[in-house]
Amino acid sequence: MDKSKTKRSTVERRKKILNLLDINGQVFVHELSEQFNVSEVTIRNDLELFESKKLLIRARGGAMKYDNSVSADYQLSEKDKIHYAEKIEIGKKAASLIKEGETIILDSGTTTMEVAKHLDTEKAINVITNAFNIANQLIHAQNINIIVPGGTLRKNSHSLVGPLAEKNLRNFYVDKVFLGVDGLDIKQGAFTPNIEEASLNQIMIDIAKDVILVADSSKFNRRSLAFICPTNKIDIIVTDENMQKADKLFLEELGIDVVIA
Repeated sequence: MDKSKTKRSTVERRKKILNLLDINGQVFVHELSEQFNVSEVTIRNDLELFESKKLLIRARGGAMKYDNSVSADYQLSEKDKIHYAEKIEIGKKAASLIKEGETIILDSGTTTMEVAKHLDTEKAINVITNAFNIANQLIHAQNINIIVPGGTLRKNSHSLVGPLAEKNLRNFYVDKVFLGVDGLDIKQGAFTPNIEEASLNQIMIDIAKDVILVADSSKFNRRSLAFICPTNKIDIIVTDENMQKADKLFLEELGIDVVIA
């Protein structure tokens, strides 16, 4: 193959990769390698180039769409990038727990955003969320009724908190709340870095029939500044296969259903 043909082929492949990324929000190295019949090394080089141009954020096994408008909570740290593939699977599994006609709460955060992305839009459900990016994600889903409780905007996470948010939330009763956390000490409970969000999370728990924690295994045996709730307030934990077996056994003995994505 001559050089001009090779260059055209490379340009076409890269355009198609960006198009797939725009449609799906994420791409995976092994899938792109098979689709374009090139080596995984070639695909990784493509993704590295795109990352240098701030067109995507690389993650383990692939990449996610880069968006300048996303909140600080969604600008993933290096550790978040490493676990992004797990968060996608956790989001899929958690979304599958939702039934037709239910009312749910989706807390702000990267893992709860994955739940939002994988909701079955054919199901008629009510979604209460304090996160602008999650509300925006669902805005075109005709069967999903979106309720935003109001409050004071935390600009770094695009989430609504404070007395108004707390007062409004108390007017609801929901089937399920999906919480993302910064840390889960299996003996002590769930934690988040922000005091106001912890206070709002506590109300979410109070008004929910089922409390579902969505957290990748890196969050286990960690604490953060603000305490949300003791472990025994959690009904279901959706996590990845890398969690410690001893932790899983401990939680199950407490009566918590541990779901591996």
